[in-house]
Amino acid sequence: MKSYNHDMSKMDFTIRREQEDDHRAVENLVRDAFWNVHVPGCSEHLVIHNLRKSDDFIPELDFVADLDGMIVGQIAYARGIVKGEKGQNHEVITFGPVGVLPELQKRGIGGALIRGTIDTARAMGYPAIVIYGDPRYYSRFGFRCAEKYDIRTADGKFAAALLALELKPGALEGMAGNFIESPAYTVDKNELANFDAGFPFKARRKPNLSVNSGSW
Repeated sequence: MKSYNHDMSKMDFTIRREQEDDHRAVENLVRDAFWNVHVPGCSEHLVIHNLRKSDDFIPELDFVADLDGMIVGQIAYARGIVKGEKGQNHEVITFGPVGVLPELQKRGIGGALIRGTIDTARAMGYPAIVIYGDPRYYSRFGFRCAEKYDIRTADGKFAAALLALELKPGALEGMAGNFIESPAYTVDKNELANFDAGFPFKARRKPNLSVNSGSW
C-alpha cells in the first residue's frame, strides 16, 4: 500500500501485506493492544492466530503497519454472511482484530489501515463490510448502524454496535437478515489459556471502560 506521514506524530510508516514471518510479532502486538481493554486479559491474539487457519480468512486483506522495520499495527479480514429471512446467504466481509501498539495509538495508524483496506476490498469487488464496533469511531469511515439495512445480530436482535458499510451503492438493499460471523471468532477458554501460556506474563485486571479500543 502507501507510506504515510502525519505531522502530529512525525512518523513515517508503511502499510504492507502481513508475511508468515510476521505472525508471532503480530500476535504479540494484538495481545498488547487489547490486554485488559474489554475484559481481564484478552483473546484477540488467539483469534488472529486461528483466523489465519480458517477458510474464511482473506489473506489479500491481511495488512500490517511497519515503522522502521517494527510492526506497529495490523488488520485482518474474514468472510461472513447475512442469512436472509428465507434462508438465503448473502456474502459480506468483516474485519478484526484491528490493533495498534498502545504507545502509538491515536496517531492515525489504525485509521490508515482501515481506510486502505476498505479501498482494497472495494477494488476486489466485495459488496459490503459488517462489523461490531463503536459507532462514534467507525462513522468516520462511512459505517452506519446495520439496523438501517434491517441487519440483525446472529440471534436476531438489533444492536447499536453492529455496523455496516456498502462498498457498492445499494449493495445492502434487500439484504435483511442476521449477520453470522466466521466460527474462527469463537474462542474456547481452555484453548485460550493454553495459547496465552506461551506469551510473557501479564497481570489481568478489570478493564477501564474509559479506555478506547486497541485500534484507536
